[in-house]
Amino acid sequence: MQAIQWQNGLVTFIDQTKLPHTEEYITTSDYNVIIEAIKKLRIRGAPLIGIAAAYGVALACLELQRKKSQNYLVDLKIIIEEFKNTRPTAVNLFWALDRVAKFVSPLSDIDSVTNNIINEAIKIHTEDKLMCESIGKLGNQIVPEKANILTHCNTGALATGGEGTALAIIKYAQKAGKKINVFVDETRPLLQGARLTTWELMKAGINCTLITDNTAAFLLQQKKVDLILTGADRVTINGFAANKIGTYNLAVLAKFHNIPFYIAVPSSSIDLDIDKPEQIIIEERNPDEVRKIKDLYISPETVNVYNPSFDITPPELITGIITENNVYRYPYQPEFYKLKSSE
Repeated sequence: MQAIQWQNGLVTFIDQTKLPHTEEYITTSDYNVIIEAIKKLRIRGAPLIGIAAAYGVALACLELQRKKSQNYLVDLKIIIEEFKNTRPTAVNLFWALDRVAKFVSPLSDIDSVTNNIINEAIKIHTEDKLMCESIGKLGNQIVPEKANILTHCNTGALATGGEGTALAIIKYAQKAGKKINVFVDETRPLLQGARLTTWELMKAGINCTLITDNTAAFLLQQKKVDLILTGADRVTINGFAANKIGTYNLAVLAKFHNIPFYIAVPSSSIDLDIDKPEQIIIEERNPDEVRKIKDLYISPETVNVYNPSFDITPPELITGIITENNVYRYPYQPEFYKLKSSE
C-alpha cells in the first residue's frame, strides 16, 4: 500500500479521512487539490506532507507550462508560499519545499524548472522510502524478543513515503520473528490511532489492541507495556520533540514507570536551526474536531474548545531518538550539532 504516487504528471493519494471503512484513492493534476488535502488531513503525517507538497509544486509547474505563463517564477513562488501555509508544525513540509524552490531560478526556462522540480520531488519520495527502511532495521535492535509496545497516532505507511517510522520498527521486529503485540492509543480528537494505525497493523498481520487515550496510565501501572514508540513532526537540535497531542503524557508516564520511550523520525524531521521549544509553532485546529465525531455533536455546539494538534516532549524524557543513521541517546545536542556541521 502506497499513500501517494506520481505517475505521468498525475498524483494519486489515499483519502485518509475515509479510512478504515473505505480505501478511496484520489487522482489529480491540480495542485490546489493537494493543498486542500493537506489542510483537511486527507494527506497527513510529517514526511508524507513534505512529499505531497513537493509533488504539488511539480503539478503547479506542469500547469504553468501548459498555460505558457510569462510570470511563472512569480507564480511558483506564490504557490510555494501557499503550500507553506497549509500546516505550520511539521518541519518536513518546509524542508521539502525549500528543496524544490532552489530550482525556481531566473536563469532557467519553464521547461527546465519543471523537469528539475519533478525529478527533485521523486527523489524526495525515494529518499524517504529508503529512510523508513533504515529506521525499521536500525530500530529493531531496541525491541525485545517478546514485546508489548504502546504507540500513539499513526507513524506507518500512511504517514510516510515508505513503511513508516515507529511502525516500520514494529513491522521489522515482526519480520525478524519477534513476538509483538501493539497497544494503540485511539488518539483523540481525530482518532488516527483507532482509524489508521489499527487498520494498517491488521493489514500487516500484526497483533494489536485498541485502547482509549486515558487507559495508557493504567496499562503501564499494570506492567503490561515494555516499550513506547512514537514519531515526531519536528525535533529541535537539542531534542525537544513536537508530536501529536498526547505524546507528552506518554513520555511523563514512561518516566514515572521506568519504561523506555523512543521517538523514530527521518533526519528530515530534525530542525537544526532551532533550539527552543517555543520556536515551534503549535497548530490549533477547528473546535468542531473536538465537539463532533464525524457529523455528530458529542458536546454543546457552542462550548469553548482548546484544540492544539501537537504537544512538545522535553529531551530528558526521551530514551532515544531513532533516525535512519543512528539511535541517538540523551543529551542530543552534541550529536545533532555534528549533523549541522556536516550540512
